Amino acid sequence: MLCRDDSDSGNCGVINMTGTDSELLDERYELAMQRIREMPHEEVFEEPLSSFFGTCSSFLVTLSQILERSCAKGCAGMPADALAAENHALYEDILPDNYGSSFTNPDYTVMRFEKAGAASIELAQYLCFLYAEIRGLIPYAYEGRKEIFTIYAELYVEIYTVFRLSAVDGAYPEPDSIRDIIYWFESDNCDIIIPDNVSDKIDASNDFLRRIVCEEDLDDDRFLYLSGEYVTDNEIKCAHYINSLSEEQIQMMADTFTEGYRIGFVKAGKPLDRKTGVNIRYSLGFERVIRAAVDNFAKMGLDSVIYRAGSLSLTRSGAERIGFYGAIPNRQYDYDHKDDAAIYTDPDLVSRKLQVLEEAYRERKVLANGHAGPAVMEVFGEKPFTPETKHHPIRHTDKTRKLSVEYTAKASEIVNRYIIGEERSFTIISYPVPDIGKDYEAIFADTVKLNTLPYDKYERIQQIMIDTLDKADYVEIKGSGSNVTDLRVALHPLSDPAKETKFENCVADVNIPVGEVFTSPQLSGTCGVLNVSRVYLNGLLYINLKVTFTDGMITDYSCDNYDNEDDNRKFIKENLLNKHDTLPLGEFAIGTNTTAYRMARDYDIEGLLPILIGEKTGPHFAVGDTCYSHEEDVRVYNPDGKEIIARENEVSAGRKSNPGEAYFQCHTDITIPYDELLYIRAVSGKGYDPIIENGRFALAGCEELNVPLE
Repeated sequence: MLCRDDSDSGNCGVINMTGTDSELLDERYELAMQRIREMPHEEVFEEPLSSFFGTCSSFLVTLSQILERSCAKGCAGMPADALAAENHALYEDILPDNYGSSFTNPDYTVMRFEKAGAASIELAQYLCFLYAEIRGLIPYAYEGRKEIFTIYAELYVEIYTVFRLSAVDGAYPEPDSIRDIIYWFESDNCDIIIPDNVSDKIDASNDFLRRIVCEEDLDDDRFLYLSGEYVTDNEIKCAHYINSLSEEQIQMMADTFTEGYRIGFVKAGKPLDRKTGVNIRYSLGFERVIRAAVDNFAKMGLDSVIYRAGSLSLTRSGAERIGFYGAIPNRQYDYDHKDDAAIYTDPDLVSRKLQVLEEAYRERKVLANGHAGPAVMEVFGEKPFTPETKHHPIRHTDKTRKLSVEYTAKASEIVNRYIIGEERSFTIISYPVPDIGKDYEAIFADTVKLNTLPYDKYERIQQIMIDTLDKADYVEIKGSGSNVTDLRVALHPLSDPAKETKFENCVADVNIPVGEVFTSPQLSGTCGVLNVSRVYLNGLLYINLKVTFTDGMITDYSCDNYDNEDDNRKFIKENLLNKHDTLPLGEFAIGTNTTAYRMARDYDIEGLLPILIGEKTGPHFAVGDTCYSHEEDVRVYNPDGKEIIARENEVSAGRKSNPGEAYFQCHTDITIPYDELLYIRAVSGKGYDPIIENGRFALAGCEELNVPLE
């Protein structure tokens, strides 16, 4: 296990091993790198193999120099311009302007090999995978993690050698032989990579990133490059703007963030005093705010863990980045490699990964039990992304997709046993970045105000809605104009209306900013079509998205992103359905933050808002798990003292008998903007009460919400 514990935050630290183990690792590293340094001088391959291995070998040599520097004195003394040049060189190959001729691009790699009449599609895909894995070593080089760097260098040498031996006979190796090498590498080494990843998430002694935040000079642009994450003008301008804010403004932002976290525990009656750690997830450029947040959490008795988003196929979360990250060099690159693990996914390896994960958490049980959950600072304003349909990315088959879903479900069960679901909480907040455009500073200031709106006004107004909704059997939602939404959402019955409620009165604690009431619908009786003209979900644009529900489960879906209907359905299944055949309607909510809606309209940034803010700007519908996933048995109360009883649905109710089928490990909110809404009505046997009519709030006592809409 690698320990990063050194006085210079540019230095990764030392290897926590016995002398013999350390010497053996050094020897293995030197042997692998000596062989890799020789490769560019060998003339054994024709094109395109010559270019492919030349590119990979040179990149590994460059990374080895960074690794050796990190294990010695780190980046101490390197000026910002030298670090910036190094940073750009590391990511240049996959930037959009260069990706069309990069061996990380599966279509390009296959084309090069097909054009040369050189190899099968599978073999080209495996080489493309190999280069992407090598690129995933950038963080390990900067943190000086020699063990993981070494095993991947050895993998590269092994595959190179197989190709070299085949080249002697003027041939290529069989694709299955390369796939077998990759498979056994992942199987043999997941007991190194997975425990390392678990430690990063819960062990505060892994403090490489936290020391950059807390110890570096944040007025010097050098700090932006010390993690090895990609840096653009966006991150530089963001850091400069954050540095221009007063100490009072920074402290207010940090307090809003950490108080939301603390209040979440208080409201849920969860034992924060038993917890020892919190993990902070944020994007490069916000270090000054995060430094203040680390201090705030320390006063609560919590050590801050900052871990970066996974960079290897064993640690990535598809195309999403969960954890700390810098600029994303190329979203298409991430999208093309999101299913790379399909190469080696089979029942035996899934079983082995789960065993390794279980053992990793068992060995770290005290740390895991003390982990309080994530504190997330999102950003918004980046250029929206719609992925290009490629022909040759590695894709899951039906079999491997099912295994991937099974692994995610069972891994989630393991995590919830050790990071106890009933005792953990979270908070999430969002701020704009300079990429949002010329009004950045004004939008930032308005977002700060948005995040600190007075919760008492919303709590009062939202309670009026809840009192009306509690009398309803179901809710009808109807779109206006070209929006064809026509949906009935069934609500759970109340046994004791004096003590029970169906909706949570959500103000600004775990989910900042303020502004929604939500419930877990009853699936039986929930039917109809949900439609929205344009919506961004997890960074992806959906055009004219339509989702059909029958008894609360998705039975059909479509969008207009691509000319080919099959491509549209594949896009939705892969990304919105998270590879599942169907998902339940896990949440129905009414967003009440019309101030956020007005801000979006004033600056013309509706399409750039994150789900966190966007969900507060209209009714929204989450597909996947409920908001109470894994915590259904924890009693939750509204400020009026009533217990929220709608914490599960017919699917999650099976969690005790068959937990693998009770959860989907996803929850994606789809919001209909007010101006696409004809009405929301709370319907009972006595008729209906209008909640929203013609895009305006209609209940007496809720009129204040309409002011920003005028």
